[in-house]
Amino acid sequence: MKVTKLLHTRMRVSDIDQTIRFYQNVLGLEVMDRKVSPRGSHLAFLKVPNSDELIELCSFPASGLVTVQEDLVHLAFEVENLDETIRSLESKGVRITDGPTPTSSDSRFLFIDAPDGYEVELIERPPGTALV
Repeated sequence: MKVTKLLHTRMRVSDIDQTIRFYQNVLGLEVMDRKVSPRGSHLAFLKVPNSDELIELCSFPASGLVTVQEDLVHLAFEVENLDETIRSLESKGVRITDGPTPTSSDSRFLFIDAPDGYEVELIERPPGTALV
């Protein structure tokens, strides 16, 4: 067997509509599809610009609220300009929880929180810089 591609990553969320609004309004992601699974899970698939991988949000109200353990998981997105990103976040009332922090490779990053306590890292990288 050989894996050929990562298709999506699933994240369980408490309130799918609130989470969709965050990813649309704060990060500009696009909802590609919404459906209800045979077991009753509410699903939404979000597209990230310039990426083939989707983010699958899953809400299953019968299982209760989601509690994300601190430092367990985060999503990282590249941004063109971190200073512009900071101004955009501030205008939307989104609190920066860590950073901005410079790296030895001349990248800079910061963290914000998504609903349910998921961390989101926003990274500005100089052209031609390695992936991480």
